Amino acid sequence: MSVNTSNVFGKISISDLAIAKVAANAALECYGIVETVSRRVTDSVSELLKRQSGKGVKVVTNGDRIYIDVYVVIKYGVSINAVAESLKEGIKYKVEKFTGMIVDTVNVNIIGVKL
Repeated sequence: MSVNTSNVFGKISISDLAIAKVAANAALECYGIVETVSRRVTDSVSELLKRQSGKGVKVVTNGDRIYIDVYVVIKYGVSINAVAESLKEGIKYKVEKFTGMIVDTVNVNIIGVKL
């Protein structure tokens, strides 16, 4: 799927993979996030074979709305709530700035903690 819009210059189409890459980079820039990880082992294997970036981010688009699920490992000793809220705001801001579309929800899934 992709997000589509148009302006006076023509039609714009942004793929879900491009949005996932932006969200993954925004997640890694957030304080307290160690890495983004896949949801399942089968996802890890398929990502290794495909060599895709945007690992640990699932993007679903519906019309001009964007729904994002992000799977992360956080640093030990940080406030989980503070990091999750910061991550949500950071991803929402960067994806909205990149696409010009509305990010409806960002769901943060903490898969693990790293020392």
